[in-house]
Amino acid sequence: MTRTIVESKTKTAVIGFDEPFCVIGERINPTGRKILAAQLEAGDFSTVERDAVAQVAAGATVLDINAGVVYNSNPNPNETEPPLMSKIVDLVQGLVDVPLCIDSSVPGALEAGLKIAEGRPLLNSVTGEEERLEQILPLVKKYNVPVVAISNDDTGISEDPDVRFEVAKKIVQRAADFGIPAHDIVVDPLVMPVGAMGTAGLQVFALVRRLREELGVNTTCGASNISFGLPNRHGINNAFLPMAMGAGMTSAIMNPIALPVGPKKLAEKKAEVAAAGIILPEDMDDEAFCLMFGIGSTQPRAGSEMEAIRAANFLTDNDPHGGAWIRFNKPPAKPGEEGGRGGRGGRRRRRA
Repeated sequence: MTRTIVESKTKTAVIGFDEPFCVIGERINPTGRKILAAQLEAGDFSTVERDAVAQVAAGATVLDINAGVVYNSNPNPNETEPPLMSKIVDLVQGLVDVPLCIDSSVPGALEAGLKIAEGRPLLNSVTGEEERLEQILPLVKKYNVPVVAISNDDTGISEDPDVRFEVAKKIVQRAADFGIPAHDIVVDPLVMPVGAMGTAGLQVFALVRRLREELGVNTTCGASNISFGLPNRHGINNAFLPMAMGAGMTSAIMNPIALPVGPKKLAEKKAEVAAAGIILPEDMDDEAFCLMFGIGSTQPRAGSEMEAIRAANFLTDNDPHGGAWIRFNKPPAKPGEEGGRGGRGGRRRRRA
């Protein structure tokens, strides 16, 4: 069985056909996040710190690190991104012990991250474009790391799944020329939005099966791409991920967190409850209110996609005896009971 090994200083994550699905947390990425981008340019890493810890707590087994900020003060990413990548990698691996995925379109930023990362990170990414192959594959070989291979080339992204398969095959073959084994290639077959292409899901499932059976490689994807532009995106994602896993997909770059309920949504729901004439206890706190009316939580927590993934792990026998599923669904300990019944028992608290 193909296994891709990704390591931090103290932990190993295995991406494989007979392994639990690997969740690569995507939130440390300023793309589309204006506030985070502004914070990074100003040297404020507080959101990065919160996102790193919250994603691991929600179940991410690898964290993707992207430093792609276009500074207002200097729009040249070749100058600004490498030192920022070094800073974020150093910061994150000091906070959490999961392996990292170094993510950039700037080769200098990739190498900056590789130089400072402890263990064996995943590199994101190489494509079938000739220039990219010549830039990235030597880095993969030099640092002996696995790499995400995206199925587009100099002609762009094809809507034909057979073309995307051939691009993936080309990357695997070119990697072999550098002495990089197929088990260190994690192919992203490119997920198209199902709202724009009705066969997008079917295409991915078929592609993943071919990649597994014909090339023997592990696979990943940007999971939320499938639901782009549609209502109730979580509902689509929750169906897509277990189906992709059933087809053989072994990892995904995704958000494992259900974001906390904000003040606006909380106020709107309270007004709705009051208008309905419902009288609540005066001492009810916001968290209890959210749980009672099913609107989420005031704290970051594992998202519904994580529930779907854990259930699929159980159903595919990649969660022996359902231990992880049971732990995931176990009610949190009440105050005073964390160390054993009634606060006794002498057991140490387990780290999240």
